[in-house]
Amino acid sequence: MRALLLVLLLVHGAIHLIGFFRPHGRVEAWLWLATTVLFLATAVLLLAYQPAFWVVAAVAVVLSQVLIVQQWREAWAGTLANGVIALAALVGGATARFEQRVDDEALQLLSHCADRTPVRASELALLPRPVARWLEVSGVVGQPRASTVRLRQRGELRTEPDAAWMPARAVQYFSVSEPGFVWKVDVTMMRVLPVIGRDKYAGGQGFMLIRAGALINVANARGPAIDQGAMLRYLGEIVWFPSAALAPYLAWESIDDSHARATMRHRGLAVSGVFAFDERGRVASFSAERYLGDKLEKWFVPISEWRVIRGVEVPVRGDVVWKLSTGDFNYYRWEILDVEANPTEIY
Repeated sequence: MRALLLVLLLVHGAIHLIGFFRPHGRVEAWLWLATTVLFLATAVLLLAYQPAFWVVAAVAVVLSQVLIVQQWREAWAGTLANGVIALAALVGGATARFEQRVDDEALQLLSHCADRTPVRASELALLPRPVARWLEVSGVVGQPRASTVRLRQRGELRTEPDAAWMPARAVQYFSVSEPGFVWKVDVTMMRVLPVIGRDKYAGGQGFMLIRAGALINVANARGPAIDQGAMLRYLGEIVWFPSAALAPYLAWESIDDSHARATMRHRGLAVSGVFAFDERGRVASFSAERYLGDKLEKWFVPISEWRVIRGVEVPVRGDVVWKLSTGDFNYYRWEILDVEANPTEIY
């Protein structure tokens, strides 16, 4: 889609250059040239992934259309190109506003300052043995505990068991002292349609917002079921910042040598999930009862790969699966690209 838009901008701009050489008054000739420059500048900004491309594109389209109206008999077809570019500018502007909103929410999360003292080995004695071993092997002992976190991930998701996988890229931010997260994802549907989404947990409440082309709401959900799901997301995702296992709002219960139950209590609500650990002490999976619509279903997150990132061993590849009566529905395959504790800025 981006490549086609780039070609259109270059071709449309070149056609406007022809208008510069046609017999016109001096002012009109320079306006045709200025429009060429604006379309080419839009192409450069788009190629460089600069969000402000839509501003230049909008000015170019307006100026172009004024010139086309003056030469309507010969130049009317340029209106079609302007329509496509105007739509791209509209989507670009809406995306920029959406991303600014999410960035502001992320910055608010990162503003939380809390205890960053090193994790002490003596603190692990209060945890069930499989949980304590996980923190030991992850390498967090002796390191500053995570107060805030940012990460990048990529993956594939789908909305139905038989639907095609859609490529996705996401950034996510966490605060630990006051538990919360903001997850921003970009998805491409049917290979061409951009979809942007934000999942959020803040103040004990979950908020889900997904928009096609950053313009049309596909999902805009909140309520008790969303709150419960967002809390479970946060609980399961502490695997990327293991020192959060020591947070006072988490209570651990040993099940056996390789399983432990965690209960998170926050803002009057409570959720629980089971962490499974492999023979090396790493988290191998997380499972819980989570709402799918208005019904509780088993939510399962198996992990298939681990890697040391910035001194801490964390899961870097896995899946997210609904265990339904009709069969497993694997709806997200994820890969972690980077994790940083206590960052100073957003991506």
